[in-house]
Amino acid sequence: MNCSISSEVPEEPVVSKKYGLLYEKRLIERHIADYGKCPVTGEPLTMEDIVPVKTGKIVKPRSLTAASIPGMLGMFQNEWDALMLSNFALEQQLHTARQELSHALYQHDAACRVIARLKKERDEARSLLAQAERQAPLPASAVTAVSNGKRASEEEDMGPGAKRMRPGVSDSIIAELTECNAALSQQRKKRQIPPTLAPIDALERYTQLSSHPLHKTNKPGITSIDINLLKDIVATGGIDSNAVLFGRTSGEILSTLSGHSKKVTSVKFVAHNDVFLSGSADKTVRIWQGSEDGNYNCRHILKDHTAEVQAVTVHATNNYFVTASLDATWCFYDLSSGLCLTQVEDPTNSMGYTSAAFHPDGLILGTGTIGSTVRIWDVKSRGNVANFDGHTGAVTAISFSENGYFLATAAHDGVKLWDLRKLKNFRSFELYDQDTPTNSVDFDHSGSYLAIAGSDIRVYQVGSVKAEWNCIKTLPDLSGTGRATCVKFGPDARYLAVGSMDRNLRVFGLPEEDASTES
Repeated sequence: MNCSISSEVPEEPVVSKKYGLLYEKRLIERHIADYGKCPVTGEPLTMEDIVPVKTGKIVKPRSLTAASIPGMLGMFQNEWDALMLSNFALEQQLHTARQELSHALYQHDAACRVIARLKKERDEARSLLAQAERQAPLPASAVTAVSNGKRASEEEDMGPGAKRMRPGVSDSIIAELTECNAALSQQRKKRQIPPTLAPIDALERYTQLSSHPLHKTNKPGITSIDINLLKDIVATGGIDSNAVLFGRTSGEILSTLSGHSKKVTSVKFVAHNDVFLSGSADKTVRIWQGSEDGNYNCRHILKDHTAEVQAVTVHATNNYFVTASLDATWCFYDLSSGLCLTQVEDPTNSMGYTSAAFHPDGLILGTGTIGSTVRIWDVKSRGNVANFDGHTGAVTAISFSENGYFLATAAHDGVKLWDLRKLKNFRSFELYDQDTPTNSVDFDHSGSYLAIAGSDIRVYQVGSVKAEWNCIKTLPDLSGTGRATCVKFGPDARYLAVGSMDRNLRVFGLPEEDASTES
């Protein structure tokens, strides 16, 4: 007799008093607990209606297929076939899942490309809108306002030829610049080389201490470096349109300043003030103000140039700064208000400016042009007082020595040293081949060393007009790009900060010096 549910011989048979049906006890108990009725007739049924049937223990006979070797082989074959069919079904499911995943990844990649294209179009539209706003005439009732670090509108009188009328450099500002010049010149005569300056034998042993990926991988390249010598903070400007402030001693990124729509071409700290300046290829200059929590907020966006801003340089008073642009003008700004006091355009020069730097005393400004000319300006009169010719290609960098006598300029053909007292070139360094430009030059703060960046980094001991300038250390460009773009000496020339066409800031120095600084 077989169970009415499983159709097999029950191990513990029970029978229904109402309907006379035979069940396996465990099966009918579960069914009654779940449904409370007979599984065959569908009528109500309880466990009280179930009566156990006493039977003798019967050993189940083997099935016919398991009673012989051929039968067992056939049974094993059937099991194997079932396993293979199950495995085939699983492989088909895996293949389908892979196809669905591949399709989803393709859709995600396409969506990312569309988003990137839309962002690019948005940035271009913003740039065109900003240009249109600059060219549109402003109403007389326009009011200058600053909101969230942006100049909302500008009330500016337009002069002949639709050029902006600037307030100009007042007599009080000229007196301030002259007083600063006199004080610094007097101090320079008494200044001595600090005892904490790194000696020559230390620079000869410089090696790479660390490498820090500060900028984005999809747009690598560091274009500018500056160092806050008081706080030992390194700032970098990148092709990814960001400026990054990096704590050298802590080895951490302190702040990432975003806002420019194109590459950042120049970065500068303002000494003794928690203020930072950045110039960009988007034709703007931003003034960033530091806060107590360590973040920097954009205080002003300056839109006085009509082409890429290539250089920003801060005056020794720390109250004024100058920007130089490819539009062949340079602007003199008041730092506190962000107001352009004067915009200087040389009628004899149609070449844009590619670099700029203040003389340490503050009354002389040096600018480099696309046309390979170095122009020297009197800041008080805004007049071009001297021109240095002789370079080939754009002048990529300018650096005045702290002694006030020497000027170093870099261009495609190498580095030239100029004597500002006699206004002539007294030494030239042709360091690289004709396909490798020299990208950066920098005197250390004491005026004892000169660093040059191109396909490698070279450090020279500063000599004189007649004495030799000896190369005391050559450091390789470890970025693998063959192009070191910028170099800057740290405090007391204890280290060199180097930027290249990858996204890493590299620090060169002595390991023991680095360890003592951290401790």
